[in-house]
Amino acid sequence: MNIKKTNELLDFHGQTVLVTGASMGIGYGIARRFAEAGADIVLADISPLGEQKAQELAQTFGVKTLFVKTDVSSENDVISLFEQVAKEFGKLDALINNAGIFPMKPVLEMDLALWEKIQAINLRGTFLCCREAGKLMVKTKKGNIINIASVDALHPSSVGLAAYDASKHGVWGLTKNLALELAPHKIRVNAIAPGGIRTEGVETMSAGATKAAANPEAPAEAPMDVPWGRMGEPDEMATTALFLASDMASYVTGSIIVADGGMLLK
Repeated sequence: MNIKKTNELLDFHGQTVLVTGASMGIGYGIARRFAEAGADIVLADISPLGEQKAQELAQTFGVKTLFVKTDVSSENDVISLFEQVAKEFGKLDALINNAGIFPMKPVLEMDLALWEKIQAINLRGTFLCCREAGKLMVKTKKGNIINIASVDALHPSSVGLAAYDASKHGVWGLTKNLALELAPHKIRVNAIAPGGIRTEGVETMSAGATKAAANPEAPAEAPMDVPWGRMGEPDEMATTALFLASDMASYVTGSIIVADGGMLLK
């Protein structure tokens, strides 16, 4: 086995990394960290804001970037996305499935359309991207797939998130079985389970209440009781993804890293 030097373990120069839901929040944080590490970045998102974010990463870090407007719940969109990746870069080294939604609605008040929309984006989208990424990665006999699950894949956090929880349980189950399927091809598949992360989406949903979580003097104002005393930041999920995709985690597959500030301890 070739033992890399410590400074080589986080060098992603020459690699191509695709991040879904990459225009903001955890997705953009992940894309930025991989760009900083030298990777060429494909940003996929339904929001056109991704085009601007792709340009910013290219200018800041001098890497090649590509934005592809993508609805991950659409099979045609996902197939087109990976065709463009193959055309522009010729290979794919890492996929981070981050795209997802988390509308809150109790089951007894939920219509079928909302249930199916959540499953389509969170679970179907993850499946479609995993499938197409796997097809590219088996050609090179290497690769990394990282699925952004949730602490809700392990334990419910709030009433109103049953559909979200079901989708994230599915993501975790898919991660484990796909890791088994792709291991012979030397493709690692893992998941990250974030707790409460201070993203734009969470800020909007909480009407700005999470801003208080950034103040260590006022942890009680955070919207959830976290032993670490604050919410997580997107960059903390990004560095976790960087670890999982690097050779520091070369013997890790079919695993989930819980990054929740101790939330599940209570």
